[in-house]
Amino acid sequence: MSITTVAHLNLRGDARAALELYRSVFGGDLVAVTYRDAHSVTEPDEADWVMWGEVRSDAGFHVMAYDVPSARPWSRGEDPFFVSVRGTDPAEVTTYWERLSEGATVVVPLAPAGWSPLYGMLTDRFGVTWVLDVAVAYDPAAQ
Repeated sequence: MSITTVAHLNLRGDARAALELYRSVFGGDLVAVTYRDAHSVTEPDEADWVMWGEVRSDAGFHVMAYDVPSARPWSRGEDPFFVSVRGTDPAEVTTYWERLSEGATVVVPLAPAGWSPLYGMLTDRFGVTWVLDVAVAYDPAAQ
């Protein structure tokens, strides 16, 4: 069992540009999955926005980012990031979820999602928003 934590930036329409900048600065690989790629388009104008993206370098740099859909409240500078906890063991992720959810506001209940066996989002009693999920390899050919 193992988990990782990483800053998860919340942008609106700029996630790809931000990830490209961070890759140009720190090097590494950029992966970006659009709402279209994930078959999760709710607004046609947002189909090519990043639903999940990251830059990861061999030197240890790692950042994630996504474009907050217009259906969800967002204001630049408010809630600019999540803390993302990714694990490989659903039981372990569920245990962390249960502990973090005490006194928290659940934004998205922990449940299966189209891209992960388990995914959930909550804001803890201190106002920190956490995203927990079970990590699986992204396979664009499976889309």
